[in-house]
Amino acid sequence: MNGLKTAMLLAALTALFMALGYMFGGTGGAMIALLIAAGMNLFTYWNADKLVLRMHNAREVDAASAPDFYGLVAELARRGNLPMPKVYVVDDPSPNAFATGRNPENAAVAATTGLLNMLTRDEVAGVMAHELGHVRNRDTLVMTMVATIAGAVSMIANFGLFFGGNGEDRPNPLVALLAVFMAPFAAMIVQMAISRTREYGADRAGAEISGNPRALATALAKIAGPAQQRPSEAAMRNPAAAQLYIVPTSVSEMFSTHPATDKRIAALNAMTGMETGMRAPQPAGRSALDPHRR
Repeated sequence: MNGLKTAMLLAALTALFMALGYMFGGTGGAMIALLIAAGMNLFTYWNADKLVLRMHNAREVDAASAPDFYGLVAELARRGNLPMPKVYVVDDPSPNAFATGRNPENAAVAATTGLLNMLTRDEVAGVMAHELGHVRNRDTLVMTMVATIAGAVSMIANFGLFFGGNGEDRPNPLVALLAVFMAPFAAMIVQMAISRTREYGADRAGAEISGNPRALATALAKIAGPAQQRPSEAAMRNPAAAQLYIVPTSVSEMFSTHPATDKRIAALNAMTGMETGMRAPQPAGRSALDPHRR
């Protein structure tokens, strides 16, 4: 069902993009815009992981440099029947994690030092299992496509206002102005809807891979507040990065790419028969997965 919903939302986003192209440039304009978008998608398909990791100044770790963390990810990948992804650590006190890569064979997962220091080993396992759930569900590719098309919608809306058409072919100025503001907003709404759908799916997959929904639920309860109080440096430089993370960096649920954290916790609790109310435990110093531990 989630796959069908995502496909429908992607189709709606593509239809919006094509409609804008036709509005400002007729059939020829729509085709040119589509070719540009295809080129952007092709570039991001091959390079999105490199761009994301470079944006976060992520450093790759292995069994020698971070044995506990790397070994944990390796065990989870084995349990999820996934190829071993590349493993990265981001030196950032904001507690968060993300996955990237065009497919399971070329995937990477990353966690911040803030997350590794705050959570217990079981909770880190729940978080990384969630990220591997994104990899298994191929969400990293879907979200890259969505971000690219959404960006193209904004680009063509702004371009079309000033250069679209001429004479009788030029759209009504009021209609064009409305399109400039409404089209990017509509694209953002679709992007949020797709991202929220993918987060619920990754939570379920993560609970299955780790075998411990309770640990993922407690991890979400612990990190949601601190992640909002102290957003990651990459997200402050580039707000589009927020959709990558396991918890949002924005306080507003209405304009967040993630479902409300308490709703995600409730769904995970339902998998364990736990009560829906959960009080966030307090951090207890460095975890056993401290990335600086050799």
